[in-house]
Amino acid sequence: MFQSKKDTVYLILAGIFITNAVVAELIGGKLIQIGPFIMSLGILPWPIVFITTDIINEHFGKDGVKKLSYITAGLIAYCILILFIGTKIPAFITKETVNDEQFYAVFGQGLFIMVASIIAFLISQLIDVSIFWFLRNKTGKKMIWLRSTGSTLISQLIDSFIVSGIAFWLTGKITTSQYLNMSITGYTFKLILAIVLTPLIYLGHHLIEKYIHNK
Repeated sequence: MFQSKKDTVYLILAGIFITNAVVAELIGGKLIQIGPFIMSLGILPWPIVFITTDIINEHFGKDGVKKLSYITAGLIAYCILILFIGTKIPAFITKETVNDEQFYAVFGQGLFIMVASIIAFLISQLIDVSIFWFLRNKTGKKMIWLRSTGSTLISQLIDSFIVSGIAFWLTGKITTSQYLNMSITGYTFKLILAIVLTPLIYLGHHLIEKYIHNK
């Protein structure tokens, strides 16, 4: 089915990437507060997206990341369409099943958030891959940590403010101060995790190299 071990690796990484991106969109409408800090629950799967993005960049180049980003955006758009249709179909109601109001409260309110996320996702991914390869061309195959963290540093700054701004601030769901709190908190959380999880990128890189080149 697959022509090489590299094809298998790409399929696995693509599955991990797409699954976490879609899950992040589905749960992104829930806001949580930790002390004075506000953030979207959708932030939880994004560190996995960062890791897979960087690993795909290393082994499959910028085209591998761009194509996968476009495919993922299309699949998220498909989810939006199905959820929108689902909100329009009347529910069969019993005491144990979900009614229309409950379904809409979970998924209907999140449709606009998902649209905002698609925009932010594509912009941040394209910026991420550009910065990654700018640093890669400067440093060669060394200093994986630099291009990994450097690309995340810029791309997620833009992503955090775009998503919160379009999905929550422009729609009047949060105030300006809450918007700034949420964006800065989300960005800081992503950046800290990107740094903390850097060893996993090295581990993934090592395991893939060993798998691909092991006869």
